[in-house]
Amino acid sequence: MSDQTTSRMPTGITSLDPVLNGGVVPGSLILLLSDIGAGSAEFAYTSLITHARMKKQSGEGLLLPEEIRYISITRTKEDIIGEINRSFKKDLTEGIAERVIFRDLSAGYFERSVVPANWYDNQGGVVARMQRKKAEHDSILADLIATLDEGRPKSLIILDSLTDIAGLYNDPGRWNNLVAFLRGLQRVAKTWNTTIFLHLTRGILDSYRELEICDCADAVILFKWEEGSGQRRQRIMYFMKFRGVMPYLEERDLVKFAVRIGASSGFDVENIRMVI
Repeated sequence: MSDQTTSRMPTGITSLDPVLNGGVVPGSLILLLSDIGAGSAEFAYTSLITHARMKKQSGEGLLLPEEIRYISITRTKEDIIGEINRSFKKDLTEGIAERVIFRDLSAGYFERSVVPANWYDNQGGVVARMQRKKAEHDSILADLIATLDEGRPKSLIILDSLTDIAGLYNDPGRWNNLVAFLRGLQRVAKTWNTTIFLHLTRGILDSYRELEICDCADAVILFKWEEGSGQRRQRIMYFMKFRGVMPYLEERDLVKFAVRIGASSGFDVENIRMVI
């Protein structure tokens, strides 16, 4: 494998990027599959924070994103920024709101649900009626595609959360549309040379559908809880799949990592040298 000549986009996890020879292959669709609270959100937040603090220039063999986008399906920008600010110290998070492009698709999502408009639409009934009219001819995937098309090439996109979208596409006919969208997204990410992180909560979908989503991604990172010594729970991160990178990781037994999350450093990993 030509790791020495292939450019990398850093994940922004400073303890992980050296293991990956600088980061991930640009244009990768990366699924963050996680037990509840096991660390995928902090992984994405740390990546976002680190990239927002980096200078917009590429080092040797590294490709830094032209822009950083955070696309939310059900949450507001203020909610996300508030969580980031509460989770990490101010010297890490300062300026995030100005350096990251946030897109909130929650109005379109809730408009297609039973949730009343006054719960999510602060502008009142006129906007709600316009959204309802649009919903008759449109879908949340169409909203998402339009938002993705706004982005610049060579970017980093965090999509929070695929779990929300999957719940709307649970019947067989609509499910096929979601899978087709993900396979198209995996393909166009390479055209854009853009790295995309997708959140999916583990165990909510049927196992065969969860596997079908995993099959659409270039890489699958699993975040889970394990019992440690003295019955202490430990966050663990696995590489379940990583096209073009997995053989290199397995040669060095770097497939499984212990995870630590700190207010001063964000998401951090420790190597566990063991064969899975």
